[in-house]
Amino acid sequence: MRRGLFLRNLTVGADAALLALRLFVGAFLTHGVWDNIEDPDRMAEFASFLAQLNCPAPAIAAPVSVWAQFIVGVLLMLGLLTRWAALLLAINFVVAVALIAPTGASFRDLFPPAILVFIGLMFATQGAGRLSADARFGL
Repeated sequence: MRRGLFLRNLTVGADAALLALRLFVGAFLTHGVWDNIEDPDRMAEFASFLAQLNCPAPAIAAPVSVWAQFIVGVLLMLGLLTRWAALLLAINFVVAVALIAPTGASFRDLFPPAILVFIGLMFATQGAGRLSADARFGL
């Protein structure tokens, strides 16, 4: 009865849930930056946006952030070097929150980058699960 009451049977789906979250977040990240990678004008537009947020060295920060998100997205989808990728994800979006928060952004506006910080922290501490390249290679 206790097992049913506390839904402990749901733990059998933990690896599938981690896989689904990794695939979704990874696809979100790669899709979200692909236009910046393939179009220099979009990258310049992102650098301009960062400059408006008083980001130091926006011409450097923009491609660093874009490529970090793209690489993290690919690594998450593969479940490869997940803990490192997740730390990079968390750091990248802590910076995003720090840049956006002083603009008077609402809690709702801060939610997307903030939740990515927490997703990064979750994967950094929990790993990718058994359905991952990390598990396959014993990482």
